[in-house]
Amino acid sequence: MRFLRRVLRWTGILLLWTFVAACLATVIVPRYLDRIYYAGPQSGHYDGERFFNPDGEDTVRPPTGGNRAGFFWRFLRRDDTRPAWPAAVTVVKGTPPARVIGGAMRATWVGHATVLVQADGLNILTDPIWSDVAGPFNLAGPRRIAAPGIDFDKLPKIDIVVVSHNHYDHLDIPTLRRLWERDKPAIVTSLGNDTILRSAGVEARGIDWGQRVALRPGVDVIVNRNHHWGSRWFTDRNRALWSSFVIKLPSGNVFFAGDTGAGDYKWANEAASYGPIRLAILPIGAFRFEEGQMSTGSHIGPADAIKLWNRMGRPTALPMHWGTFRLSWEGYWTPPRLLRALQACAGETSGRFAPQSLGRPWDIPQIGQAPPPVDDERVDACLKTPAVTALR
Repeated sequence: MRFLRRVLRWTGILLLWTFVAACLATVIVPRYLDRIYYAGPQSGHYDGERFFNPDGEDTVRPPTGGNRAGFFWRFLRRDDTRPAWPAAVTVVKGTPPARVIGGAMRATWVGHATVLVQADGLNILTDPIWSDVAGPFNLAGPRRIAAPGIDFDKLPKIDIVVVSHNHYDHLDIPTLRRLWERDKPAIVTSLGNDTILRSAGVEARGIDWGQRVALRPGVDVIVNRNHHWGSRWFTDRNRALWSSFVIKLPSGNVFFAGDTGAGDYKWANEAASYGPIRLAILPIGAFRFEEGQMSTGSHIGPADAIKLWNRMGRPTALPMHWGTFRLSWEGYWTPPRLLRALQACAGETSGRFAPQSLGRPWDIPQIGQAPPPVDDERVDACLKTPAVTALR
């Protein structure tokens, strides 16, 4: 009896302290996980505490609607009605040259949103990630399906890195630290993300939409608006800004969309206002979180990508943000197949916006006469055709 009373007593003490710890955690942990990455004057996209999309905020609710608890529960139990993905895909890896000069431009899709662009003697990387897992501490999160198209040790010396926002599949601390320690590149990002990088020992320039960093005569990196959101934890939402980029080069401008929804589409026109675009790097994947969905507030699908490409003057374009990490519901090959089906239906036959293989170098042609525009209404009509709706 005495033993039972002792057990009950200690059990009661343990429960009491567990309750106290839980109460303290609800107060302390959110403040600990919330980070102030940037402080500055209010603007048309910053309220003094958090950034927001000035063209309408449609990125707060889960992409399936409903509530976040239900969305995360579906994600955790991995609803098996999703199309199957391969456990791994074969990648023929490339070995890029040390430099590309003489007005030539070469692009190699490394995987996800990571692209190596070589032009004017410069080597440029977009949202570099070589980690196997896109998540906190590289432990929790989507696992890489496709190996990087270039081994890290085969990368030439990198001169410029652009980082679009702070999600783990785009701001990968281990990769950025390796690049900084090896090459000391100029790293340009949007407001607040430089704080995250600096805390990891990586120097970066964080600037606002519409601002630029002049790196050498004729070479500027411009931070351009797009439509997304940012967070590293559960409570630091939108403490840092998201962006696209225009990289002005003597041989022609490069546009990198980062991770984005369509928003008002006007940010694509803003990118084109800096001069003709020779290469546009546009996302086409992670757009479907339930059957039949064609885009979300945070991610464009192929249809919106075509509309954005239209507004940029229909340059040579490389589709990315698909086929590396499983982030959504659609099948592995659905983004490029859907892009081709929409182009065929809409009569877009120029071949300027075409899927590329991982690791395959692609010589980007000089800026030439743009092909005819594709009407938005025609693209919308094509979304209802059997060849498109059959793709899961």
